[in-house]
Amino acid sequence: MSQNARLHSSRIPGARRRNCAPWSTVAGAALGMLAASLSWSAGTSVPTISDNGYPPVQEGPPPKTGLSALSYDSEYPVIGYSGTPVHNRIARLQTRLLGGQAKLEFKPPRGYLDSVLKNLGIDPSSQMLVYSKSSLQVQWVNAAAPRAIYFNDEVAVGWVPGGDGMEVAASDPMQGAVFYTFRDGALTRREECLHCHDGASTMGVPGMFVGSVFPDRTGAPARTGAIITDHRTPFADRWGGWYVTAAGGEQRDRANAVALDPAEPLVLATEARQNLRTLTREFDVSRYLAPTSDIVALMTFEHQTQMANLLTRLAWDARSGLPLEADLKTTADYMLFVDEALLAEPITGVSTFTETFPQRGPRDRKGRSLRDFDLRTRLFRYPLSYLIYGRKFDALPESVKGPLYRRLYDSLTAAGRHDIIEIVRNTKSSLPAYWRERVE
Repeated sequence: MSQNARLHSSRIPGARRRNCAPWSTVAGAALGMLAASLSWSAGTSVPTISDNGYPPVQEGPPPKTGLSALSYDSEYPVIGYSGTPVHNRIARLQTRLLGGQAKLEFKPPRGYLDSVLKNLGIDPSSQMLVYSKSSLQVQWVNAAAPRAIYFNDEVAVGWVPGGDGMEVAASDPMQGAVFYTFRDGALTRREECLHCHDGASTMGVPGMFVGSVFPDRTGAPARTGAIITDHRTPFADRWGGWYVTAAGGEQRDRANAVALDPAEPLVLATEARQNLRTLTREFDVSRYLAPTSDIVALMTFEHQTQMANLLTRLAWDARSGLPLEADLKTTADYMLFVDEALLAEPITGVSTFTETFPQRGPRDRKGRSLRDFDLRTRLFRYPLSYLIYGRKFDALPESVKGPLYRRLYDSLTAAGRHDIIEIVRNTKSSLPAYWRERVE
């Protein structure tokens, strides 16, 4: 693999290539520059709302607005990224807070973190730790104070001890990723995050991504060698700037290491840095929810970020009347884990994520789920993305959802994966009729 910065993700013909901030300033974070921060005082019970000129977060038809600050408004006018109400987990939490149905509790030493995760339904075992300098909180992030990232299917939250609050991004079924800041008791939607969260790294739509860099002792990434990673990326190129813990089976990668010699910024000190079961020797773990940065959680998040971006791209192009053939093929292949980097040996995580993630289901009559891990030769036992159950997939225009269903079904049939077809048939409603037909 070239040491020059490049993308691993498949390129879609016609994808926009927006000018982004240099990788030297942003690469290596799970959310790159996830623009959000939560830093309310202990006495604050309900946040005030500031949307930087955006219409208030709400359900329903888009309001009339003169705001047209983003290029999306001219490139994808039918989407209305600036002016259309959002429909995501942060919007729903905001509504509950304002209505008094939810409350965020401040508890030292992590402030509002525990309460925010609970209200958003995020499992603390999803904790991943990144020490490369990125995001709005670069001044606080280093190898002794990594940024913690937690996620579920729709929301990602970033937090660093002593930093300026928390970072949050929500996956919206219509808008793609939407970024906010919570600061001094106010919730604000932010567009500057799109300097990095829109471009080749996210398929030309607002989205999240996982990066891998060559960090130095301070966490600053080298000017070259940065990539975007997903489930197709060779393990040797993954997780530069990340702590990764595993009980066994971790492939040789860039994790848990820094470049010690400034004259050789692309040479990481990786000796004996694989299969760390705990990070207690690396920094003060008492400030975090766990002393781990689970390998299985990170592999899952890698898959999820680009899957969400591909679905957003497919939906936006369909609603804009653009050609879809390349989008359809790339999205279907990714959903089916085509070109997945296979495991050289079985891996074992160190947190409860390997058990709690599959528990979300749904499960078919035989007890199987698309969330079931394999971890012997590949990530999932049944290689079809669990995001087929998500609101983003369900919100796809029918003009593109039908062809995508057909591609998935035909590919699974050709591969003899009738077990996956049966799982989907038993667990998902509103399927095309041919998915309901039994295949012997």
